[in-house]
Amino acid sequence: MTMPRAVEPSPGPPPGPEFHTFTAVARCPRTGALGIATATRSLAVGARVPHVRMRLGAVAIMAIADPRLGHMAIRLLRQGYKAPAVVEALVAADPYAEYRQLAVIDDDGFAAARTGAHNRDWAGHHVRDNFIALGNVLVGEAVLDAIERGYESEPDAPLEDRLMRAVEAGRDAGGQHGGQNSAALLVYADKPFPRVDLRVDVHDEPVGELRRVYDAFRPAIDYYSLRQVDARVKPLHESVPGGNY
Repeated sequence: MTMPRAVEPSPGPPPGPEFHTFTAVARCPRTGALGIATATRSLAVGARVPHVRMRLGAVAIMAIADPRLGHMAIRLLRQGYKAPAVVEALVAADPYAEYRQLAVIDDDGFAAARTGAHNRDWAGHHVRDNFIALGNVLVGEAVLDAIERGYESEPDAPLEDRLMRAVEAGRDAGGQHGGQNSAALLVYADKPFPRVDLRVDVHDEPVGELRRVYDAFRPAIDYYSLRQVDARVKPLHESVPGGNY
């Protein structure tokens, strides 16, 4: 595949809504699960920032999120591109690359991220083994440090638990200027549909609301994953203690 030629960013204002976002992207080396937890001041972050596919990778498109770049990244991963090459291709294809933040982890655990030069302070990323923390318009780099600590606090927990703790830690460390209005948690495991796909599209404290929803959903995660492939599974209230939904 021929790499597109890089285009100089337009000197004019960037298109679309502006995102002030902090995010954790991760792969569990034990299970192969891939996921993203994110929170932002804008609305409906789950509709634009996270892109995850089973046995391919996890992609976050941020700052000024163009979901088409997420779709492109998934196509490149499907063609065999590794994370650093995916980020390079996205930058080459995007005339507004300097306004965006990108993060990619592929199914082999390679991780790559980029913070464009026109992201507003504080903006940056931390790339670790199977893990990326990144954000823009943050109160400081300490937010990323906190996201890492939250993620690492219980290394044997399921990926969705670890990502939830990561985004809570980012909020507790100050998050971004102006606070948050939406949050999302998206995890894929061994099926072509998500293991967890939870969104809070608008709320005064979206990370706290995401925690409330997640805690209610968590006992039924395995149940819903199984029932989608086996219609003979008993109803939730008969299968999960307290599952009266």
